[in-house]
Amino acid sequence: MSDITRVTATEIRPRVQTGDTLLVCAYSSDEKFKAHHLEGAMSNAEFQTIVPTLDKRQELVFYCA
Repeated sequence: MSDITRVTATEIRPRVQTGDTLLVCAYSSDEKFKAHHLEGAMSNAEFQTIVPTLDKRQELVFYCA
């Protein structure tokens, strides 16, 4: 397992906009996702539905407030 790397919004935003990186809200609650939604982010519930189809090399960024 690789180390977890912290990134800034400035660093990650262009990669999310191009689709190279998936931005995922770490909260499992839909209410918290709505309250802390960032542009281009998906909910944890949505992420869980696509996990089986993801390429193992797909870059993921999880966030919480």
